[in-house]
Amino acid sequence: MSSLPSGASSGKESGLRVPSNGKTIYHRPINRTKTSELSQASFAFLFSEMVAYAQKRVKGIQELEHRLNVQGHSIGIKLLDLLLYREPVRTQLRPQNIVALLHFIKQNVWQHLFGRQADRLEKSTDAEKPDEYMIIDNEPLVNQYISVPREMSQLNCAAFVAGVVEGVCDGADFPARVTAHTVGEGEMWPGKTVFLVKFRSEVVEREAFLAKT
Repeated sequence: MSSLPSGASSGKESGLRVPSNGKTIYHRPINRTKTSELSQASFAFLFSEMVAYAQKRVKGIQELEHRLNVQGHSIGIKLLDLLLYREPVRTQLRPQNIVALLHFIKQNVWQHLFGRQADRLEKSTDAEKPDEYMIIDNEPLVNQYISVPREMSQLNCAAFVAGVVEGVCDGADFPARVTAHTVGEGEMWPGKTVFLVKFRSEVVEREAFLAKT
């Protein structure tokens, strides 16, 4: 019996099919999906299922918002590393102060999640609250496809996004408590939401110390 020449097919599938260019899925760059977009219909379905899951066995609105916050927190911690990795090597630096961190969230995090930046970033004007900052979104995407019953009118499902922001802050070593508050502005921005970022006292103390050095 004569043997087949090297590289010739025996007529049977060998298992892994290799494209004519010799490259497999393992040759694809890890950032291949960096600019990919998820359809809003898919997002709406997925997020509504997340809200329905969080709503099970809760006793009130605060508990529901807390569960949404927890869901977002783990995402925020991982998202920080992902976004920093995708930056050019020379700019792969973690934010070094509160303002830099909040600008990173307002711009990079919002752009990655929602395709645009948050609308505004403000610092509390109350001299007694130097630890409070506000990220403002006039029309949070997460609230556009959620029908809230009248008896739950106080609910703001953007608590999930607040959890993401809190996770980013914790991952950057700027621990904070982040909550979402509806402050609708008439017919133009009925769902306008303020994400109140309240940093821990040790973060503010560290910031003040570094400012003096």
